[in-house]
Amino acid sequence: MTNDANRDPLTGAPGAHPVGTGVGAAAGGATGAAIGSVVGPLGTALGAVIGAVAGGLAGKATAEAIDPTVEDAYWRDRYVSEPYYRDGYTYDDYAPAYGVGMGSTLAEKYRGRPFDEYEADLARDWDIYRGESRLTWPEASPAARAAWERAQRDRGAV
Repeated sequence: MTNDANRDPLTGAPGAHPVGTGVGAAAGGATGAAIGSVVGPLGTALGAVIGAVAGGLAGKATAEAIDPTVEDAYWRDRYVSEPYYRDGYTYDDYAPAYGVGMGSTLAEKYRGRPFDEYEADLARDWDIYRGESRLTWPEASPAARAAWERAQRDRGAV
């Protein structure tokens, strides 16, 4: 799902992918997270994941495949109705899990393959991706899986 009208938040230029492009240019998780924060918590998580794991062109490619602004709005509106939702947690707790599910280069590497094939990598690195989330990996994993499955459908891989 490419959104050619995706506007750069600073210049207003159409077709920009500030999260992915910025993360790729920065080639680092911390810088990617800062740039990704332009679109909210999910953008921050997506930026951190892409920057830390891939950098370079993978950031732009992922941003073109998945619009983080659309995904942020989608998950923000429905996270409390998901079967894995637990009372007392906020969207900010779940956003990093959605980010790793839809945005990591591991997601591109395993495109069209089961989430289970890369979940161990995500679990091992959850403390890097989670930011301020209070979720443990077992609590975050179902949200990451849901975002993975949605992203794979959007990319036509499932």
